[in-house]
Amino acid sequence: VQLQASGGGLVQVGESLILSCAAAGLPFSTNRMGWFRRAPGKEREFVAAEGWSSGIIHYADSVKGRFTISRDNAKTTVYLRMNSLKPEDTAVYYCAVRLRFGESNLASPRAYGHWGKGTLVTVSS
Repeated sequence: VQLQASGGGLVQVGESLILSCAAAGLPFSTNRMGWFRRAPGKEREFVAAEGWSSGIIHYADSVKGRFTISRDNAKTTVYLRMNSLKPEDTAVYYCAVRLRFGESNLASPRAYGHWGKGTLVTVSS
C-alpha cells in the first residue's frame, strides 16, 4: 500500500487549501481514510475520518465547519478541503487507511495502518 499526500504550502490566514492523498495497492472504494496532523512540538492530532457507513464523516471540533473530506474512487484519491485557515492549523498533514479490526476509536492513530509521508501546511498571519 502506498499513500502520497500533496497540496500543502504556505497560505495566509483565512485562505483555503485542498490536500490530496493518492492511494495505491488497496481496494480503495471499500476502504475508509482519515487525516491527522502534527504541529511543531506537538503530538499527532486527529483531523477527520470517513465513517464505515457511506456519507458519514467525523471531524475534530477544531476543524468542524471549516474542513471537508471527499473522495474520488476513480482516482483512488481522498481530499481534505481546508477553508478559513488559522495559524494553529500549521502542521504536517498525514493521510492513513482505517483498519477494519482492532482499535475502534477513529480519533486514535492506532485505528489506522498504512500512513503517507505527510504534506506541510503553513498558515501565516
